Amino acid sequence: MDLTVITVTWNSAGYIADQIRSVILAAAGITYEHLIVDNDSTDQTVSTIEREFSRLRLIKNTANRGFAAANNQAVAEVRGEFVLFLNPDMRLAPASLAQWVEWMRAHREVGVSGCKLVDETGAINQKATPRRFPRLADQLMIMLKIHHLAPKLLDRYLRRAVDFAKEQIVDSVQGSCMLVRRELIDQLGRAFDERYFIWFEDVDLCREAKRLGYKVWYTPIICVVDYGGQSFKKRNFWWKQAHFIGSLIKYFYKWGLKA
Repeated sequence: MDLTVITVTWNSAGYIADQIRSVILAAAGITYEHLIVDNDSTDQTVSTIEREFSRLRLIKNTANRGFAAANNQAVAEVRGEFVLFLNPDMRLAPASLAQWVEWMRAHREVGVSGCKLVDETGAINQKATPRRFPRLADQLMIMLKIHHLAPKLLDRYLRRAVDFAKEQIVDSVQGSCMLVRRELIDQLGRAFDERYFIWFEDVDLCREAKRLGYKVWYTPIICVVDYGGQSFKKRNFWWKQAHFIGSLIKYFYKWGLKA
């Protein structure tokens, strides 16, 4: 099988059906499977999937296990040569996945790749571009909201001078739409480090890929519409802050303050 698509849902009823339909159209020309893990949604997410897409493999958790652990549940069952981690609020273009899979096959050194993420108007989603590996100073500015007063302080971390129309090696790409070589996952024994409930698990995976000798690439070869963390918006400020700080501490504890 060419590809496994994995989607983790949580109260995603408003957009999961459109995402699944986009995957079906995008996978034209390749063999694929789509695995969905629901993290104990309380809306109509599960009933929508069961009613409209009964052939999909759906794993229903009775508690919210977080992004990393839920993805790893599906990883244990994948059959694809490549694994696409795809958030429920993404929309793929028809026949685009065959092109991305062939690109990965032509770039054997790449363990993880990300693509061009845009908003509904087709403009680059500036909140979802590839990043440099985080430094503690960068993250403290974000946590304390200092960057709102002096945005240029994050220019290096956010790679604001980079032309995202060009293919390039990067430090990390967004876990919301990330294509990973299956052999990398097999070497790690999982996709994401489950110490992270949310935040930093995608950066961590990119670091692991580079540690094992793979490259991380950004390619604009395909374009995906990113509706921007719709489930995440349902969480309150303090929940977000607590999980950001917790994952920040775990990341720097693992990789060191000079990471």
